[in-house]
Amino acid sequence: MTFAIKHSRCWWMAAAVAIWALAGPFALRAAREATIEELKARVANASIAERPSLCIQISERRLDEADRLYVAGDSEHAQTTLVDVTAFAELARDYAIQSHKHEKQSEIAIRKMARKLTNLKHAVAHEDQEKIQVVIDRLQRIRDDLLAAMFPNGVKK
Repeated sequence: MTFAIKHSRCWWMAAAVAIWALAGPFALRAAREATIEELKARVANASIAERPSLCIQISERRLDEADRLYVAGDSEHAQTTLVDVTAFAELARDYAIQSHKHEKQSEIAIRKMARKLTNLKHAVAHEDQEKIQVVIDRLQRIRDDLLAAMFPNGVKK
């Protein structure tokens, strides 16, 4: 009798552990990834120091979305997402310079986004390449502004 009770308890425990192991990562991922709209709402309510990282997250996600749209052949919607990429990169720059926080991380993230766009530019149609180059140029100017804020005296001679 005691063997049957212990044996059934083991099965229940094993089943509970198996369910937790299978469902746990999905629940954590869903809780961890906020939607773009939620991130935009958080930007409005966040402190100045937290805003650059939120804007960078939004910009990176919109860039990923633009990449998927270009691959799918929907260049019109991809262009509208690229507008968000530059707008939120500019906001990240402004908040980073204003708060003197996350300047380096913002510059690194924007550099990575510019590289990703450069790679994407070579994979899209010729008429889309010019539009992507405009976005790359704007991201480069944003990077230059961040670098100028981080190193105001320029290069030492």
